[in-house]
Amino acid sequence: MQKKFLCAAAAAVGLLWGSLGFSYGEMTVAVMAGDLEVNAEAAVVMDADSGRLLYAQNPDKRLANASTTKIMTALLTLEQPDQDRYFTVDSDAIQVEGTTMGLQPGDSVTLHQLAAGMLLPSGNDAANAAAVEIAGSEEAFVRLMNQRAAELGLENTQYRNPSGLDAEGHYSSARDLAALAAHALENEDFEDIVSKQEIRMAFGNPPYNRSLYTTNKLLERYPYAIGVKTGYTDDAGLCLVTAAEKDGTRLIIVTLNGKDDVNTHMRLYEHFFPLLARVDLSGFTEGLSVPVTGGTRDSVAAVPAAEPEAALLEREYDELTREVELPRFVYAPVQAGQVLGEIRLLSGDKVVWQSALMADSDVPALTRERQGILEFIGSLLGR
Repeated sequence: MQKKFLCAAAAAVGLLWGSLGFSYGEMTVAVMAGDLEVNAEAAVVMDADSGRLLYAQNPDKRLANASTTKIMTALLTLEQPDQDRYFTVDSDAIQVEGTTMGLQPGDSVTLHQLAAGMLLPSGNDAANAAAVEIAGSEEAFVRLMNQRAAELGLENTQYRNPSGLDAEGHYSSARDLAALAAHALENEDFEDIVSKQEIRMAFGNPPYNRSLYTTNKLLERYPYAIGVKTGYTDDAGLCLVTAAEKDGTRLIIVTLNGKDDVNTHMRLYEHFFPLLARVDLSGFTEGLSVPVTGGTRDSVAAVPAAEPEAALLEREYDELTREVELPRFVYAPVQAGQVLGEIRLLSGDKVVWQSALMADSDVPALTRERQGILEFIGSLLGR
């Protein structure tokens, strides 16, 4: 299908940034990397909706990532069927060094409980038990982890175990971890677990009620925090992946081999949230259509599938450009909701919002009889 690309400079949509209380001069100085003291080997601040980085420090450097590994392990665990089915843990799998959720040989537990056990108290026993139950062995489960990493485009991530214990060739990057966290938070069970400071559950032999507590101190110290995962090993140092949501905007922050990580994350949230405003982008999506061949109408309007809204920095709004990808024409019949193409809004080379473009209504195909009548009328009119 032949396609066309449209690029246009940002159109005025009646929004004056000053009315939102922004100071352009303060903002441009504040977001310079040199003015943000992030004491970590790598760090990123990511807008979860668009995936763009608002701040980056060695974002693609491959580093040991400790128990932030369990974001992937828990996600794969929560995607399995029969989440609440009890089974007996593998005795060998739970014999592991480091943090645990307190599993003992013979314990009965569910996959959902294991996900909570690896995400809150960061149980290495939970991660290994889930891996063996799901894939038959830790090695087989690690292959699933690396397969999912490849599917998600995590180019600087490789797993060697389900828990994140130090191992040669086990690494990730700040950018990859932020992207993985954004993806994992789309899973409702994952988001629910990581947002909790305490979860009560019954497991054991026989199961009995007990509480699991999170290692993520940001949840109790920052009111907008919604997760995600801590990590520490001798090789990795302090690792922290967090997410926070305020006024409809969700940010994700990652620091690897950092110092004073909880305070660092709080300072970054407090810095970036005030610089962002949710902007109505509908002015960039209007007036799009595709010619229709053989239909009851000559064209169909193309409308975005996603809400045309994004959290933007002031300078990002000032630099907005539009890319539209639509076919030169489509054949009837066309159905309402049919995907026609795609629209992207960019600030510089960063995509700040994108959406599929869909037909806004049905366009039935002309019947032969009606097409003949129209051709006859056209001949009478001298067309």
